[in-house]
Amino acid sequence: MISPEIAARQAGRSLAVFASALALGACTPGDHRGRSGDAPSRPPTAPSPGVSTDPLAECPASGVRIRSTGSDAAMGLRALGLELVNCGDRPYQLNGYPVLHVYDEQREPIMLRVVNGAKEITSGFDQPRRKVTLAPDERATAVVLWRNLVTDSTVVASTGKFLTVAPAAGQPPHEVDPDGPVDLGNTGRIGVSAWKKADPSTPAPPRPARPPGPSAAPSSVSPPDSRL
Repeated sequence: MISPEIAARQAGRSLAVFASALALGACTPGDHRGRSGDAPSRPPTAPSPGVSTDPLAECPASGVRIRSTGSDAAMGLRALGLELVNCGDRPYQLNGYPVLHVYDEQREPIMLRVVNGAKEITSGFDQPRRKVTLAPDERATAVVLWRNLVTDSTVVASTGKFLTVAPAAGQPPHEVDPDGPVDLGNTGRIGVSAWKKADPSTPAPPRPARPPGPSAAPSSVSPPDSRL
């Protein structure tokens, strides 16, 4: 007959052996999860939505976009169409002329005089400015004009490569494609018509309409310099 003390010692040894077996079984060969140096496995993270790099995909903070619609040339007279689109969600007001800056190939500004209305360059673009209110998605247009005219062989001709246009004074400028060189000759001036509301039923023109005939002598003639 086994005494109670011996039975208790045997039961304790059995429990210890059983606990050791459980511990060994919990870590099978090749299973190293949780050990130092192994990163815990995680489900793949879904990629964040891509951000478009298209400059026309989002509306600028100003609420408008400005672009050129192409150029035309006749007897030394150049005309470049401008289009302003209200891409915002509220009305946008204009009352005046675009603000132009021309830069050379090194992006240095070219000093010139901007003629509002272009009366000194050609006729037909001198309509007075007027208040224009554009609803979202509506457009306004204007025309930039200049002459490739050399009146003094001692004055170096100016040629711009870059053009910026602001909706009005104090507004952020937009770089637009001049559709070729801004070949000012040595006239030292460039003209621009006032903003006017585009007809909503008319699609944006790919190129500006040909301007009226020049009101000054063509570039092959050398009239007196009338910059001042």
